[in-house]
Amino acid sequence: MSKPIFKRNSDHLPDDCRPGFDMLYVLGDKWTVPVLGALRRDGRARFSDIEKALSISQRMLTLTLKTLERDGLVRREVFASVPPRVEYELTERGRSLMNSLHELTGWGFANHEGVEESRRRFDAGSV
Repeated sequence: MSKPIFKRNSDHLPDDCRPGFDMLYVLGDKWTVPVLGALRRDGRARFSDIEKALSISQRMLTLTLKTLERDGLVRREVFASVPPRVEYELTERGRSLMNSLHELTGWGFANHEGVEESRRRFDAGSV
């Protein structure tokens, strides 16, 4: 029997915390947000176009897209051609997530200098 790809990562959390942390775990992955961003920018994209745009390995892109599709954030469509063509696009749920990511990114830009200064002070031992 093969090892499952998808693991539950929030088993140690109280039940009322799991939904939020479950999604934060997915979003904290190295490639999730860049893949979502590529789909937001391009609307629909072929696998190879995402792969080239992000310089991501086929394996990592496949795993990331499968996770996003499983969570209902991305829709996969296969076209009967030779060779088969596969395109991905954000679902309504995925588009709604992009609004929250946009706000989070805005917070990051607004607070980046302060965070960097805090890191410098901490690293210098003057906290």
